[in-house]
Amino acid sequence: MLPEIKHILYASDLGENSRPAFRMAVKLASEHHAKITFLHVIEAMSPSAEAVIETYFEPKVLEEMRRSGTEQLKSQMVGRIESFWTEELPEGVEFPQGKPDVRVEKGNVEEMILKSAGDIDADIIVMGTRTHSALSKMFLGSSAQRVMQHSDRPVLIVPLPAGH
Repeated sequence: MLPEIKHILYASDLGENSRPAFRMAVKLASEHHAKITFLHVIEAMSPSAEAVIETYFEPKVLEEMRRSGTEQLKSQMVGRIESFWTEELPEGVEFPQGKPDVRVEKGNVEEMILKSAGDIDADIIVMGTRTHSALSKMFLGSSAQRVMQHSDRPVLIVPLPAGH
């Protein structure tokens, strides 16, 4: 029996050229009548950067800045998803499972993608990568490559054009 795809985790850095990966997630969702969860991970700052910032702001002010920044980013993500539906999908196309859920997490990108996939019991993870050269993959790796290596579920990697 072939595995069912009922829930897709789409992980994005919100880069300008990330639409091909989202289109792939939408295509899979449409074909399998699956739900999409759209995930963006805010990378944690280094301890030294945190220390510098903490010297300039009171803890309450800093916490409010972090909270409002996350809310603003989530609002921006919802806006981008809405514009995608409007610009990319043929008129009248709707999904039985509705528009994507939106998650904004903070932490290590790979760890949060894998954790989120487990939290929502995703059947597949869809993400893009801009790391195309063998040399950069060998020395630097990419988030996509690390997610693939550590995931206990299928990962679909979509090559993205270079850009932001």
